[in-house]
Amino acid sequence: MNGVELLLLGRKLTKIGEDALPTAGLPEYSTSVRTVVIVLADVAEHPDSAICEIATRTGLPQSAVSGAVARLREADAVVSEPDPADRRRSLIRQNPVVSPRVREVAETTIDAALARVLVSAEEGVVAEIKEALDTLARHLLRA
Repeated sequence: MNGVELLLLGRKLTKIGEDALPTAGLPEYSTSVRTVVIVLADVAEHPDSAICEIATRTGLPQSAVSGAVARLREADAVVSEPDPADRRRSLIRQNPVVSPRVREVAETTIDAALARVLVSAEEGVVAEIKEALDTLARHLLRA
């Protein structure tokens, strides 16, 4: 595998991940699921961050970060409080209480999304790919 193939694989996996997330009953948003996940990951790594700090670290436009934070607040995934150093800013952190929406997302598997992509795959291929993805996650996401 070369760098281009890895980037294309990453793009394909991103699309499968987006397809795997439950969206039934949610309104249409201008902020993508991808942006929301990037912002939530940054908030998890850097609690008590202002929106401008999240935008700087992620490289996302401040308006996109604001939209993602609004979606995350709506899902009760994050909480905010005024910055004691500058009361005009809010500091964002993960909600210590797991909301029903966060629980639903966390408990939804990728099985159906993988099956949709691998419609004509031989029996056992979905399980093999899931095992490979688990191995990658164990070694790369937790590194």
